[in-house]
Amino acid sequence: MSNSSLYLLHVEDGVALVTLNRPEAMNSINSALRSELMSLFPALDEREDVRVVVITGAGDKAFCTGADLKERAARSTEQMVYERQYMVPKSVIALANVSKPVIAAIKGYCMAGGYELVLQCDITIASDNAIFSLPEVSHGFFPGGGACQRLPRLVGYQMARELILTGRRWDAKEAKELGLINRVVPLEKVMEEAMAMAKKIASYPTTGVMQAKRALNQSMEVGLGAGLRFDAQAWIGCMHSDEWKEKLDGFVKKERKS
Repeated sequence: MSNSSLYLLHVEDGVALVTLNRPEAMNSINSALRSELMSLFPALDEREDVRVVVITGAGDKAFCTGADLKERAARSTEQMVYERQYMVPKSVIALANVSKPVIAAIKGYCMAGGYELVLQCDITIASDNAIFSLPEVSHGFFPGGGACQRLPRLVGYQMARELILTGRRWDAKEAKELGLINRVVPLEKVMEEAMAMAKKIASYPTTGVMQAKRALNQSMEVGLGAGLRFDAQAWIGCMHSDEWKEKLDGFVKKERKS
């Protein structure tokens, strides 16, 4: 377990479970938590005993409702501008830059910067009571934590415009229909489902999983030709690992016996 009171960390069977631990504030992210997460994610990426990361929020009411608005209201314009220029650009890629698969386990409200955090994840499991929203325009600004760039790539520009410009809410059912989440499960099954998926992925050879994630990320950034060239290099990267050889030898021996 971690020593931080702002998040909890538990590592077992190759899976790092990160729990945002501010349930009294709907797990909103204040500057202290943001700073700790920006240090935590790269550290988890370097740990050999971590193959998959699962992120969730404490309690059943909220995954995360974004920035701590009480803290933000108490800050000067100069402080907010400084944070936007020097802190936020790093935080909007901190989780996305983790080379290992990241699974979001969502219960309850997932809004604003909380949903933008989810957009950095690879797979999303949501409870049937989950509620999503990017309400920033109704407060006089806009979702500047990556949603304007990542959301259109998931649902297309027209739907992204609707969700961002209206600031409306959508439930887990609609999120699944739009392709924004992978699975909807009963509230009490969210962590069980997320951890089962994480452990399954963690049981596979690390190199192949990480190279697959790298190739998938490239598909969001470049054209088809460049993406296929990247795939070739990623494949070669797998060839330098002994893991695939062990799996292949095991498969061949099994075939010979049958």
